[in-house]
Amino acid sequence: MAYQDLLYEKTGKIARIILNRPHRLNAISAGLPDELEQAVAEANADPEVRVIILKGAGRAFCAGFDLSPGFFTGPPLESWDPTLDFAMTTRFAAKFMSLWYSRKPTIAQVHGWCVAGGTDLVLCSDIIIAAEDAQIGYAPARVWGSPLTAMWAYRLSAEWAKRLLLTGDPVDGRTAERIGLIYKAVPAERLEEEVESLAQRMALIPVSQLAAMKLLVNQAYENMGLRTTQLLGSILDGLMRHTPEGLAWRRLIDEKGIRAAIDARDGPFGDYSAGKR
Repeated sequence: MAYQDLLYEKTGKIARIILNRPHRLNAISAGLPDELEQAVAEANADPEVRVIILKGAGRAFCAGFDLSPGFFTGPPLESWDPTLDFAMTTRFAAKFMSLWYSRKPTIAQVHGWCVAGGTDLVLCSDIIIAAEDAQIGYAPARVWGSPLTAMWAYRLSAEWAKRLLLTGDPVDGRTAERIGLIYKAVPAERLEEEVESLAQRMALIPVSQLAAMKLLVNQAYENMGLRTTQLLGSILDGLMRHTPEGLAWRRLIDEKGIRAAIDARDGPFGDYSAGKR
């Protein structure tokens, strides 16, 4: 497959999937989820590959879904079809979960911003290593969204999941490690070295053992109701985009641009890009 929005590289036993829309801070395009699923499948089909690394090109890991005017902002307000909306959200969730269901372990390498839909990508990975100054958060919890894959509830304690989703606040890499959202945070200059070292260590293990150990842990989460929780997450995402507040925020994007919408959402909190001026 010829990839448009990501790069696929392989060196020895390590495959690397690199989000490659740096001009948009790797914001998720309409085609990127399909390409992600295909790249994961390519790595799984390659008998030489044992470990997959997911990372982003440029200044950030991923700034969420691309919310350029008219892009992912939904159909005209008067013609919203919740069934079609549900088909879209569940399809995206399934594409992101290709990382979770990959037979071969996936390591997310996070730097810069990792927000909104970008957190779905990261939290579907098996192990997350981030730069200490990375910023991870789900700002759409404030308006216009719900985590499609619902992985916050499985990565964190109930109290920390609620603390972050009831405010939409981001956390830096150090805090993410402390609360158990990620495996490890390291200085930015050491991030790639740390990820590559872990990947090489995993690659010493036979593929059959890697698949078995991953399945053992994943099944525990399936038994806790992961799939049904994700179903609810996909439904709620559509609903939250069509509340009165969600519709007003969407109109603001189309009428005044994403910058005005972000300022309206995040300005009172003084964080994300609204807090960096």
